[in-house]
Amino acid sequence: MRSRKFLKAEQARLVWDAPGLLAGVDEAGRGPLAGPVVAAAVILDDTRPIRGLADSKTLTALQRERLHDQILAKALCCSIAQASVEEIDTHNILQATMIAMRRAVEGLRLKPAKVLVDGNRLPTLDVLAEAVVKGDALVKAISAASILAKVHRDRLCEQLHTEFPHYGFAGHKGYGTPEHLEALQKHGACVHHRRSFSPVAAALTRTAAGALVIETEAAMPMVITTTETVHLDLRTAP
Repeated sequence: MRSRKFLKAEQARLVWDAPGLLAGVDEAGRGPLAGPVVAAAVILDDTRPIRGLADSKTLTALQRERLHDQILAKALCCSIAQASVEEIDTHNILQATMIAMRRAVEGLRLKPAKVLVDGNRLPTLDVLAEAVVKGDALVKAISAASILAKVHRDRLCEQLHTEFPHYGFAGHKGYGTPEHLEALQKHGACVHHRRSFSPVAAALTRTAAGALVIETEAAMPMVITTTETVHLDLRTAP
């Protein structure tokens, strides 16, 4: 009779150690107040290792850019996808993130046997998948995906900055920094802001209230009062 330990080992091999290609998946942009959420999927080539892969948040912008180019050049295949601001506001940020991750996996040129996803949630996929908490620091393929997603989204924010420079997207990348919140209060929200996020909703409410006051004042008739001075010549009666 097989031991319980042997049965567990056999089950682990059959379920988790699927032979074939392994893809890492991560996202960038869940927290910002503006712009899409971006996800990337990467299948690395074991014969062409990339040194320095790590969680994108621990790297400098220059390191991320350098590694970004190496990943594109050396990985077996990569895919970058996103969920739009409209999808975020319609489905909520968590579901939009899952949508972006699913699109990234489906966009891979090669079909992986297994997908490792950073975090504790999994998108709906047609392949074996596993969620790995802090996977961007533990699994090289997820680290590579985190770098691609981060660099891609940062570049998108730089494009948004050229369109709406007064919000400072190039600096804060859409996050709710004091400067961004001040710009929201001063200028209101633009088309790239996420309406379902409370600071943006508050800015829209203020803008709508201000427009209502201006419209009401414009609709009120202007009353002009004219004062006429009458001079009386008071004389003693004859």
